[in-house]
Amino acid sequence: MTDTTGRRWHDMGGQEAGPVPMEGHDFALWEKRVDALMVLCSGKGHFTVDGLRRALEDMGEDAFEKHSYYERWIAAINQNLVEAGIYTLEELGMRMDEIARRGESYAEAQDD
Repeated sequence: MTDTTGRRWHDMGGQEAGPVPMEGHDFALWEKRVDALMVLCSGKGHFTVDGLRRALEDMGEDAFEKHSYYERWIAAINQNLVEAGIYTLEELGMRMDEIARRGESYAEAQDD
């Protein structure tokens, strides 16, 4: 997906992209957790900023249209952790199923 300028689809540098929204964003708790996970995992040497960027860029143009900033980040973190051998996709799936069985809320999880 490279054109004759050497740019990939995500490289908007110097191109007209419309106005930049200046209103603030109140981060959701899960977004803060994704940010913390990235800092912790990269700090432990599980991946680098370059690895995170590669995974983000490899997602393709559709991901940038369909997913939010932190949705893309968690997918890129996950990709890097799988590649680093921290866990497998099967292990992640089993853990997600286990957590889902706890219920929708903290209160439901405490009933176990």
